[in-house]
Amino acid sequence: MPVLLIVHHTTSPALHSLFEAVVTGARAAHDPAAPVDIVTRPALTATAVDVLAGDAYLLGTPANLGYMSGALKHFFDQIYYPCLDATARRPWACYVHGNNDTTGALRSIEKVVTGLGWERAQAPLEVVGPPTRAARGFAGQTGAALSAGLTLEAG
Repeated sequence: MPVLLIVHHTTSPALHSLFEAVVTGARAAHDPAAPVDIVTRPALTATAVDVLAGDAYLLGTPANLGYMSGALKHFFDQIYYPCLDATARRPWACYVHGNNDTTGALRSIEKVVTGLGWERAQAPLEVVGPPTRAARGFAGQTGAALSAGLTLEAG
């Protein structure tokens, strides 16, 4: 069964609402005849074993001082070399929440996943300020798209 690994650093109600939307969308999207295992891990506890078992990755982080969260950076530091060759070309997407900007956080994520050789499957979701209903809808669509893509690959 394909695995969608959702690695997140959920530090606020705003991020929690986006995380819930991503997970709900991912779980609702796949065909029961071709299930996808949706695995969620906080960034501080996700391991290389989790990443190696995953077939696609959805990353969630706040934008902190123009960068991804320290927790997501720690995740990348832990998995980079153990997963470098084995996970190349796997699909990824992300959602980033910031109070006033997400540019630097997104740029830092893109640098790392480019080094890993992962392939963007969805445009990044960047949310500035309180997440609107539309932003939560896009978060759900992001989760759904990655999950559905794994269902298509498996079928």
